[in-house]
Amino acid sequence: MLSIFLPSVVLLFIYFTIFFIIAQIIKNNSIVDIGWGLGFILIALYTFFFSEVITAKSILVTLLVLIWGSRLSYHILKRNWGKPEDFRYAKWRKDWGKWLFIRGFFQIFMLQGLLMLIIASPIIFINYSHLMGLQLLDYLGALIWITGYLFESIGDYQLAQFIRKPENKGKIMKYGLWRYTRHPNYFGEATMWWGIYVIALSLPDSFWLIISPLTITILLLYVSGVPMLEKKFANDPKFQEYARETSKFFPWFPKKY
Repeated sequence: MLSIFLPSVVLLFIYFTIFFIIAQIIKNNSIVDIGWGLGFILIALYTFFFSEVITAKSILVTLLVLIWGSRLSYHILKRNWGKPEDFRYAKWRKDWGKWLFIRGFFQIFMLQGLLMLIIASPIIFINYSHLMGLQLLDYLGALIWITGYLFESIGDYQLAQFIRKPENKGKIMKYGLWRYTRHPNYFGEATMWWGIYVIALSLPDSFWLIISPLTITILLLYVSGVPMLEKKFANDPKFQEYARETSKFFPWFPKKY
């Protein structure tokens, strides 16, 4: 079992080390966010082409990862191009001081590599499996994935269109999908990984892979996603009003006061 994960461990170590070196040259650790989606594509393609057999399930999952990873990386690259380091990484750069190099390598780049390995475990497991054909769980998982993809991609598009208009400067985005959840993109990303996990469930001895969607959901909901972004708006009365009306993560109808 462990042998199928070892090549991905080596691959991710090299991959994030390269990103770390580039980040030090340009003095911008937030480029690691661009590498997030691309890293999953790298794992998916490697395990797909170096597996002993190619199955309908491995084709399905690899295609889903390619669609998601390429869109997300392009979206982040386009959003961050020509802009200074993201506020989260800029704060760490200031707080860590002389330990920035060491802590940046391990707490940003290597940690993301470890998290990526955990979250990508269903991809690796599926691509190295020999089970042929698609089953009911595969179709159900694909449907869940599509739901998540629509939330993330449409949510990102709606926010980008809102920010682009000068008259919206200083206002809070609360339209479209953002009317039903304060974080449709984060909800969508977590949902996609639950979909991939459901696809993996059709394989024997796969229940333990639940560590993948649990990890990304906990990260987004309690660690690096929702909490860090909402902390940024903690003193904004307009956002606090929006927060009282709108579901934090799971989509639901807005409250009326």
